[in-house]
Amino acid sequence: MSTETKYTKTAIYLHWLVALFIFANLLIAWTVDYLPDEWVRFSINTHKSIGITVLGLVLLRIFWRIANPPPALPATFATWEKRASKLGHIALYVLMIAIPVSGWMHDSAWKDAATHPMQLFYLVPWPRISIIAQQAPAYKETLHTYFGSLHEWLNILLYGLFAMHIAGVLKHYWIDKKSVLSRMLPW
Repeated sequence: MSTETKYTKTAIYLHWLVALFIFANLLIAWTVDYLPDEWVRFSINTHKSIGITVLGLVLLRIFWRIANPPPALPATFATWEKRASKLGHIALYVLMIAIPVSGWMHDSAWKDAATHPMQLFYLVPWPRISIIAQQAPAYKETLHTYFGSLHEWLNILLYGLFAMHIAGVLKHYWIDKKSVLSRMLPW
């Protein structure tokens, strides 16, 4: 495929790396309650590290996308499909930023945050959001609950949007016989 119909290699690798990290974080979130107690803290810290990494990679993806616009959708696509694709991608980017930020806010309001410093992959110290971390304990507990619920609801929205993303790709592949997936495959 020509570069006019295919994403750049950088965009492709960032896409799949972010997808892999999000999937890994979902697996951690879904399984942490079933792990032995001695694995829980490690799993939660890994989840936080992956979340912050996703945030950084998504911001990099956005900057890359601005500097290297994606290829246009095939001209045969209906106007509503092009609009839906654009809105879906915007919503995905918003969620991929909002989810790690809400998780970071949730962690910053954790009552035991002061005794459990956050480090990215146990290597790089990572700050809590000070305006949240410095609140009175009772208010922090309320914020912790609120941000935790927000984090969960944003993830539920992501699941739905992801399902629509995959459904669109499969519809174009199987029904329209126009593979948009090949634009994002590294080979």
